[in-house]
Amino acid sequence: MSFVLLHSTKQFNFWDFRENQQLKMFNEHTSWVSSIEFSSFSGGRYLCSGSDDWTIRLWDVETSKSLHTFNGHTGTVRCVHMSQLQSNSSNGSDKSNNIGVIGGNGYTICSGSYDNTIRIWDIETMKQLIVFKGHDDYVKSVKYGLNELFNTILSGSDDNSVRLWDVRSGQQIQAFNGHTNNVNVVEYSPFVVNNIEVGGNSNVICSGSNDNTIRFWDIRSNKINCI
Repeated sequence: MSFVLLHSTKQFNFWDFRENQQLKMFNEHTSWVSSIEFSSFSGGRYLCSGSDDWTIRLWDVETSKSLHTFNGHTGTVRCVHMSQLQSNSSNGSDKSNNIGVIGGNGYTICSGSYDNTIRIWDIETMKQLIVFKGHDDYVKSVKYGLNELFNTILSGSDDNSVRLWDVRSGQQIQAFNGHTNNVNVVEYSPFVVNNIEVGGNSNVICSGSNDNTIRFWDIRSNKINCI
């Protein structure tokens, strides 16, 4: 079965695009839905969503149930991202098919908001773990790092900056300045640019802005590599 997920005012829908039929509708948000993200674990069974109602919700796609609601932001939740495994507390045993131990295994949700903050939430306990403050305007995009950068979070904001954060210390690592307008999207580069790599992993990040440019940044030198 092939499906596509569309989100709109207060709800989002699963559609079978081969049969042109709606499969499911999740409609518990009380204002427009701004972002959605499938889990990287459990075969994508879980979904998180951010909304203008200031909440993040975690859903079980298989049962169509809302599992948790995360409250704490004081503005629109513009972006969400679900983590890879963040710890080894399960002693090597992957029990992530059970929602009850996802948090115990270290899975978290990262969210960016129009309250200018980035927040990390534990999926099992529903508790807020970290609040990152430093952006001076709306946070539009957040991404967890992969591999050796898995303890970092990348963010883009309407303050025209790209920032890198350390999950372990709860502190900002770097700020990348050069865009002349809102930064709407950020990504870690999956490949090496201009031979910039450490330990076989790319140390380049990418950002897109309302200034009509896409920029690549060297994490180590804090410089633009290409536009």
